[in-house]
Amino acid sequence: MGNKHHKPEEIVSKLRQVEVLVGQGLARVDAIREVSITEQTYYRWRRKYGGMGTEQLRELKRLQKENERLRRAVSDLTLDKLILTEAARGNF
Repeated sequence: MGNKHHKPEEIVSKLRQVEVLVGQGLARVDAIREVSITEQTYYRWRRKYGGMGTEQLRELKRLQKENERLRRAVSDLTLDKLILTEAARGNF
C-alpha cells in the first residue's frame, strides 16, 4: 500500500471535517476514521496546521518559498566569498 501525500489545503480541509463531526457528537476517534486517516496522522497534522485558515496557509507557503530562495542566495554568496578569499591569498 503506497503512501498518499496530501496537499496542505487537503490537510486543513480534513482537520475541519473532523472538528465538524466531533461537533455533531461523533467520537474523535470515529471522526478521524471517517475522513480516512490514522490517529497519528491527525495529531501530527493538528500540531502543524491546527487553527490555520486558507489565507494563513497561503502565507506560510509563500514565506517558505521566500526563505528557501534567501537561503540559496546566502549559500551562493558565502561560497563566492570563500573562493575570492582563497584567490586573494594566492592559494589556487
